[in-house]
Amino acid sequence: MLNTEFAKYYPWFTQSRYHESCLEENQNGTRVTLLAYYDGILAGCCHLLYISKYPHFVSREIPEINDLNVFPQYRNKRIASALFDRLEGIAAENSSYVGLGVGLYKDYGNAQRMYGQRGYVLDGEGLMYGNNAVRPGETVRVDDELLLYLIKQLI
Repeated sequence: MLNTEFAKYYPWFTQSRYHESCLEENQNGTRVTLLAYYDGILAGCCHLLYISKYPHFVSREIPEINDLNVFPQYRNKRIASALFDRLEGIAAENSSYVGLGVGLYKDYGNAQRMYGQRGYVLDGEGLMYGNNAVRPGETVRVDDELLLYLIKQLI
């Protein structure tokens, strides 16, 4: 179902085992996935990873809010904020902090603004590509793997 919905809204989306893997991680307790509905129609989803793939979060046991998606026609209806409210609450049950990674090109502009408004700050580790630090003078590709990570104190 999720693959079909994503393919409807994102022409670049390809069928994969991603959503099946998410379900498996939900079943084994390493991920929480929330689906958002608007007037009974799937409007988006977001995840909380109890074990991030980002080494800085792993070493500090910081859970990561991950892969926020609100379908275009449902944006500006506070759906992303509602997902974050719930995921931050879940993270606060076991952690004083929550983190996330954000892309750097224009498609992430709305998310970048929202994260700042919600109190997320840079984690101080600098620019990452594929969860590895980008060194001065290094050339990297600007794509979804080029991220800055942010954290928020919950308690």
